[in-house]
Amino acid sequence: MKKALLILLVTAVSVLTATAEKTVVASPDGRLSVTVLDSLGRLYYTVSYEGICVLKPSILGLNTSIGDFTQGLTFKGSKPSTMESDYSMKNIKFSQVHFKANCAAITYNNAKGRPMTVTFCVADNDIAFRYSLQPLPKNERLTAVVYSEATSFMPADGTTTFLSPQSKPMVGWQRTKPSYEEEYKAGAAMSDRSAFGEGYTFPCLFKIGGSSEQKTADAWMLISETGVDGNYVASHLSDYSEAAGYTITFPNEAEMQGMGSKWAAMSLPADTPWRTITVGTSLKPIVETTVAYDVVTPRYEATEDYKAGRYTWSWLIWQDNSVNYDDQVKMIDTASEMGYEYVLVDGCWDTQIGRDKMETLAAYAKQKNVRLLLWYNSNGYWNDAPQTPHDCMNTALARNREMKWLKSIGVAGIKVDFFGSDKQPMMQLYEDILTDANRYGLQVIFHGCTLPRGWERMYPNFVASEAALASENVYFTEHHAKQEGFELCMHPFCRNTVAAFDWGGIMMNRHMSRDNKSRHRRWTTDTFEMASGIVLQTSVNCVAIYPNNLLPAADGGMLDFQKDFLKKLPTTWDEVQFIDGYPTEYVVLARRADNRWYVAGLNGTNSAKTLTLSLPMMAGQTVNVYSDEVAKKGDSDSTPVIKPVKIGKKGTLKVTLQPMGGLIITE
Repeated sequence: MKKALLILLVTAVSVLTATAEKTVVASPDGRLSVTVLDSLGRLYYTVSYEGICVLKPSILGLNTSIGDFTQGLTFKGSKPSTMESDYSMKNIKFSQVHFKANCAAITYNNAKGRPMTVTFCVADNDIAFRYSLQPLPKNERLTAVVYSEATSFMPADGTTTFLSPQSKPMVGWQRTKPSYEEEYKAGAAMSDRSAFGEGYTFPCLFKIGGSSEQKTADAWMLISETGVDGNYVASHLSDYSEAAGYTITFPNEAEMQGMGSKWAAMSLPADTPWRTITVGTSLKPIVETTVAYDVVTPRYEATEDYKAGRYTWSWLIWQDNSVNYDDQVKMIDTASEMGYEYVLVDGCWDTQIGRDKMETLAAYAKQKNVRLLLWYNSNGYWNDAPQTPHDCMNTALARNREMKWLKSIGVAGIKVDFFGSDKQPMMQLYEDILTDANRYGLQVIFHGCTLPRGWERMYPNFVASEAALASENVYFTEHHAKQEGFELCMHPFCRNTVAAFDWGGIMMNRHMSRDNKSRHRRWTTDTFEMASGIVLQTSVNCVAIYPNNLLPAADGGMLDFQKDFLKKLPTTWDEVQFIDGYPTEYVVLARRADNRWYVAGLNGTNSAKTLTLSLPMMAGQTVNVYSDEVAKKGDSDSTPVIKPVKIGKKGTLKVTLQPMGGLIITE
């Protein structure tokens, strides 16, 4: 199969042109290669990995107000270089990162002699590329509008997809979409149309070749973008076409009620965001990639040492009526008993608690060694979401007034919701909120929002975003409760691998109700929920437990070992290793915090799954294994258990994950 794909690549390039200028950029280990070439004035690139064709000839170029750079192009030169850096971060999957790539800046002139440079940086499993435009000659314009990108991705024939569709604009609850909250479709053909005709949100996962029955692949590929700020739009992929594959698509002009351009405007000289491609013959490079952070740089210095931690959140199960003083005291007490750092107070706190009483609540939390995170509406004019506080984050004057007050009462951070656009003005709003919040020492979480694109490194007070069909939907409908396993076994390979993910709750209530008896049930096991706190990565993690979860087990509360585990749950990591898994079906990851390893597994299917894990980091050790006993006949729930197990000298361990069940192994 690999040989046939390589022949296909060579043939395609030969047909494209026999005389094109060609630039080849290979990774430091030589296994990943990009070839950039032109034909009849158009610019293309191909990608191969270990001789496997990953991307067939795919288009490059921009159409701008200062010229068309999609056709009539002539080669001017290629400048090779290397990019190498070491950096430290406490809020991504690795605390220490070494990045090394071979690069080439390739310049083409358009028909009017204007230059465009495309720079490719190729690391061992990652590609990042972007365009650069220079100012026009003296006394001419120093700005440019990018009307569209010709950038395309043409996967090899036989590729299958794991994608989430882009929503139509100004639809959904109170016209708040698009908000990156649509359902994934697994193992689909490229020819399948997106659910709403708007293409697909980043990141996008592709399986190249292999067998669908045996779950094998010749290669895996993840496509995304990084480095998007207020100087550009956020993009997504189009539907597939046989002529061009998938193309970079700008926001729908109807977003934000039609206000703001769908185009990107830049001051010259300017660089576009980076398009990223991660490739491997297994899923390991996909899960472990750091490319979203490797090619971006911090925009400012942190004003505070922002603290990682855990937070409780009344709204997820108790909903709107819980945003009152007495219930928030209960959540503070719960957080305090668990040793958690934060409590998130959700929408309408300004009317249901009041600002004066919120100052009292913040003071009470401080006495309990807990700090508050407060919810805000982003609006503005861009949708009809009515929750308050409203019009506090949409202008500089409002933000500075509000954030000054938040700092004065000791609030630690904010969660801002309901954005619903990828247009440039909205990207500027994200950046402005983060910048102003840093001035006042506030961390920031976004919900109802776009995918973060390198923001953990760019903005040091950025924590995480939702940008997925998250935990609230488990509460809303039984359909999504049954889909929780499917979704959480997708995100480590896609959404969460490129950015921190505020899923919004390790849920220990068995039923989606305050009494923990009514409404629909949670379909995952307790161990699944606990393991999700390790599988899903964010430095400030929600543990959605309630006072009833802290009752003695005989009264319906957690078992002692469950409570002990959740009290000690880390949220920052020094290293991650992919152990096993397949998107939407199951996943096993190992994460290291200091010198201690945690292995966590999720089974997203309704069938038990027996695996033999390779855990060399635990070879010869006696470990604690958290798992689920098979549910007894007539009992709908499995029983969580913990057992000591000796791992052999070879580091292998045979385990069984129960249906919708979980696994945790700790040293």
